[in-house]
Amino acid sequence: MDALVETILKSLDDDKAQDVLAIDLVGKTSIADRMIVASGTSGRMVSAMAQHLVTKLKAAGHKPQSEGEKFGDWVLIDAGDVIVHLFRPEVRTFYNIERIWQAPAAPANTPLKTGLKTGLKTGIKKAPAKKAAPRKSARRA
Repeated sequence: MDALVETILKSLDDDKAQDVLAIDLVGKTSIADRMIVASGTSGRMVSAMAQHLVTKLKAAGHKPQSEGEKFGDWVLIDAGDVIVHLFRPEVRTFYNIERIWQAPAAPANTPLKTGLKTGLKTGIKKAPAKKAAPRKSARRA
């Protein structure tokens, strides 16, 4: 995998990618072991970087899958153990995927505490329903 990462980083460096960031995903997800995020100055540059990277990965014997080259706002390249995200700077700032994946991973045995299950798992009970006040019958005088 180190050779794969080196190929990707060299290609991005050759194409003058900006703000290149490699994120270790081991223990955080099973989709990949590494994620590389980089920016290009324009949609055209992002698309060109993606095309060059896919060509170099294929020449190195990998079978990358890619999406988004047509528009160049955000290109995703799946190279197996490594996922590459190429963005225009504004799009990268908007989605901020680095923040999601750089957060510490939860321990494996930690239950998820979301939605209605939170109350059940933490022992919080619902307040009893209020009883409706008895209706007064309408008296006619």
